[in-house]
Amino acid sequence: MEALRSALQPLQPLTHNLPGPIRDLGVSIIGETCYKTLILDLDPTDSECLKLAISKGLGIGIIGASSIVKVPQILKLTQSKSASGISFLSYLLETSSYLITLAYNIRNGFPFSTFGETALILGQNVVITVLVLNYSGRASMAALFVAALAASFVTLFSPNVLDMPALGYLQAGAGVLGVASKVPQIAAIFQEGGTGQLSAFTVFNYLAGSLSRIFTTLQEVDDKLILYGFIAGFTLNCVLAAQMVYYWNAPSAKAKGKMKEVPLSTATPSSGASTSASPRSNKGPTTRRRG
Repeated sequence: MEALRSALQPLQPLTHNLPGPIRDLGVSIIGETCYKTLILDLDPTDSECLKLAISKGLGIGIIGASSIVKVPQILKLTQSKSASGISFLSYLLETSSYLITLAYNIRNGFPFSTFGETALILGQNVVITVLVLNYSGRASMAALFVAALAASFVTLFSPNVLDMPALGYLQAGAGVLGVASKVPQIAAIFQEGGTGQLSAFTVFNYLAGSLSRIFTTLQEVDDKLILYGFIAGFTLNCVLAAQMVYYWNAPSAKAKGKMKEVPLSTATPSSGASTSASPRSNKGPTTRRRG
């Protein structure tokens, strides 16, 4: 690390003359002390500041990726007009878990870089859930789902309605919900014998995001409830990713059924004018004896 530090020193005139907005942004992200150590002094030997900077960078990256993480899934649903391979129960549980977690983090005042993706994914989950219900012929349930979600939002974010100890218990339950939300999707893939309309981009981004969140939570949030939830979620995301690889080119159960229904080519023999001429008489003219 000393060699790296020495190699970075010629860049100090540049880092000391950064524009004000960039400096203010850096200070707001990693703090005055770590900004001086890592940016002004270019000293990567401070392990605590280095880990904080990596954690902040991962958090910002996760938030950026989460803004589009489920867009491919939404596009697949709208283009296919089918909810094949998508578990409504899985999205219902995950959306409930994310809503509780969002309220818990905001009301506790945790850094936005440690939970910002929750808000973005929550919004996308609502869209996907409504689409799944619509394409499954349950449009009335979609309206009921949105109404129940709005009522839950008001309840969770109102200190006069729900105090912090009660919200803490709900957060413990949210961790269980987040883990349980993966199980119906895993089961649906197993039953279908394929991933259907499930987006590989979404699955693998979830896997990378949950692993990164374990690191950022260890660095910035001293809350075991959130940490254990990310560890359990990462474990089940590994299962989903393994299923995605295993069933990569496998057709779904419905597609297999259609493949079996091979139309029989009943080629009727041409019964055209098959005029089988009656055999001619081989008898020649007979000469009779005349008496």
